Amino acid sequence: MPPSHSDVALYEKLYAFLSDWGIEKKVFSVTLANASTNDVSIDMLREQLVVKGVLVHNGDLFHMRCCAYILNLVVQEGLKQIDDSIVKIHDSVNYVKGSQVRKQKFFDCVKLVAIGDKKWLCQDVPTRWNSTYLMLESALYYRRIFQHLEFSDSNYKHCPSSAEWDKVEKIKTFLKLFYDATLKFSGTKYHTANLYFPSIWHCCFMLKQYSEGDDEYLKYMAIAMWGKFQKYWSQFHLTLAIACVLDPHFKLGLVEFSYKKLYGDDCLECISMRSKLYSIFEEYNKKKKDSTSQKTNAFESFMMEKEGNDDVDVIFKEFDEMSSVGSTTASHKSELDLYLDEPRLARTAELDILSFWKSNQFRYLALAYMASDILAIPVSIVASEATFSVGGRVLDSFRSSLKPKTVEALVCTRDWLYGDKCSFKLT
Repeated sequence: MPPSHSDVALYEKLYAFLSDWGIEKKVFSVTLANASTNDVSIDMLREQLVVKGVLVHNGDLFHMRCCAYILNLVVQEGLKQIDDSIVKIHDSVNYVKGSQVRKQKFFDCVKLVAIGDKKWLCQDVPTRWNSTYLMLESALYYRRIFQHLEFSDSNYKHCPSSAEWDKVEKIKTFLKLFYDATLKFSGTKYHTANLYFPSIWHCCFMLKQYSEGDDEYLKYMAIAMWGKFQKYWSQFHLTLAIACVLDPHFKLGLVEFSYKKLYGDDCLECISMRSKLYSIFEEYNKKKKDSTSQKTNAFESFMMEKEGNDDVDVIFKEFDEMSSVGSTTASHKSELDLYLDEPRLARTAELDILSFWKSNQFRYLALAYMASDILAIPVSIVASEATFSVGGRVLDSFRSSLKPKTVEALVCTRDWLYGDKCSFKLT
């Protein structure tokens, strides 16, 4: 995109693409990294689409912030104040990797202690917080080796004390929560949106637990991270919560349980989420009723033209009236109520959720339609970035003159061929 990359220019460019492709009335959500320019441009786009009556619930689910990016911001906030024990681990790893002689001494200690060399030391990178976790994990694996190296190498002065090693273990356990969540959010095989609420809520809950704990350093980290997390939580938790409700493993049970754990019983967040869930469902239900009514009216008019104005038997007329009266007076539950009333699946039961909704689309017409939209929301931009990063490998020196359509076909074909083989099972 040519300069300038202002919010208005981004909005105009994006809307122009949607119009050219003929999908401006089919857009459900947009997932973006966290940037003020993106926020403004998406707000302008949302207003435009709301005026056209395209978006569901006035666009409440339209803007999805990249959860992988947010997790990165949250952990970076906690790591701003680095503990001395982490500094010693950093210096120890750099010392070993500083020369070939030191590496050999380290390997000699590994053979002497006989713990195995299946792992290797990982250096941290300032711009990637997960490298800090990997550095701590690898250093803890070789804890005994570093302690032995301290006695055998007089130049090595950075070995943490036993108390500091124990502290590093606690910090590593704390960071593992976010490392595991980041791996899930950074998946490039298109996980459905229902998988993410449990992970993000668990991180949120543990932050609250650590912020009330006794360890001063972890408490300081958790409080700093909790403040950053709260800044974005309100902007994306509704989408993840509704996607979780559409998972037969959880339904409303996990979401209500999670909110109550965070905010207590009768919390406003839980009440608001339930209200919006039913409101969004009613919009889908109305759309389905309107489309069904149009089809029925068209069919009835066709039959009237075909059969003419033949009289219907009086007895069957009376029967029809009785049936219609009985159906209106009988209590009727919505599809959403029927779905929520059914027993949940076991939490560990394997299930392809897309196949579930496909096989139940005739039982839950509107709800299946709603699920097909919400479950498809990308919760991070990692998958799309990984797809486009293939371009450098496709356009090598032998293919530099390929036409754009051919390059697009190569990238898509590679994704289709290898994506299924490496895809994760939906749970």
